Amino acid sequence: MSQNEEYSKGGSQIHRYSEKDFRQTFDDLGDPSIEEIDSHITKFVGNPETVLHEVVSPTVHVDIHVIRPTPTRNFYTLVTSGMSDKPMNSPFKGLEYAELVICLPPTWELSEQSIFDERNYWPIRQLKYLARLPHEFDTWIWATHTIPNGDPPVQFADNTKTTGVLLAYPRLFGEEFWTLKINPSKEIHFLGLMPIYTEEMNLKLELGVEALYKRFTENNICELLKIDRPNLGLIE
Repeated sequence: MSQNEEYSKGGSQIHRYSEKDFRQTFDDLGDPSIEEIDSHITKFVGNPETVLHEVVSPTVHVDIHVIRPTPTRNFYTLVTSGMSDKPMNSPFKGLEYAELVICLPPTWELSEQSIFDERNYWPIRQLKYLARLPHEFDTWIWATHTIPNGDPPVQFADNTKTTGVLLAYPRLFGEEFWTLKINPSKEIHFLGLMPIYTEEMNLKLELGVEALYKRFTENNICELLKIDRPNLGLIE
């Protein structure tokens, strides 16, 4: 362990980023896989009703595919594309490419006008922010990682007390959805976002991610946002 590495009591490595670490490029478009991703989403999740396109795209062009609720999956599913246009700086071969997923309640407001309200927009903002983060700071994010909303973390909006996210493979879709092989050197992994409370992030840092996963599994917490769910970090 080098002197520059910081670890929690639970063994999680802690990364802190500042403006000096930020890099912004517009010249390298990377290796887009939009057609393959769209087909993958359609096959395993559903046909996207709409795609939220970016206008200005620093580092990578991140779009969000929106799949409407259905009788069998009564929730919106939002999936990014563009994060995997460039490889992350992963320490493990084969884990350089990812896209992100979050599911929202069927009553969530996603109209063109409603997303100007931060109470509706913050899950979309997190998808875009986290999809760019590895490329802006030459790092990587992966399953088991927690990312706070600021340092110290603050709540995303006034309709939620969650202050960060935990990444995990999506539980609401089959394992075949989790990966998409583009070619022998590019395999995309789809990771779910679970908004979490500060106390849950602290639990993970103190006891390790398995302790947090266990509580989430026991309470059926996954990538489907439950805006007023109990704070499992407060359980003794």
